[in-house]
Amino acid sequence: MVQKYRVIFIEDSGKEHAVEVAEGWSLMEGAVKHLVPGIDADCGGACACATCQVYVAPDWMAKLPPKSDMEETMLDFAPDVTSESRLSCQVRMTAALDGIILKLPKSQH
Repeated sequence: MVQKYRVIFIEDSGKEHAVEVAEGWSLMEGAVKHLVPGIDADCGGACACATCQVYVAPDWMAKLPPKSDMEETMLDFAPDVTSESRLSCQVRMTAALDGIILKLPKSQH
């Protein structure tokens, strides 16, 4: 049986969406499966659009793998990028991320 872990997506308005994401899935796949508004994933997870940008709290950033060059390039073209920006299609769910809180940029609503 595949293990699932909790992810909380928070819209710019403050509305929370708590979802269960299967281990090994991208955070974007979990958001799309649960119809989280603001995660459009126009490219389907190919790291080619930046419509799945999220803001990761600093205390969670250390638990994430580093950004790839491709992710950095895509973020260069995204609006409202901060040091906490990640593309949720590039982050795979693991036990270490259980309970992660991700905020959504205002530009994605």
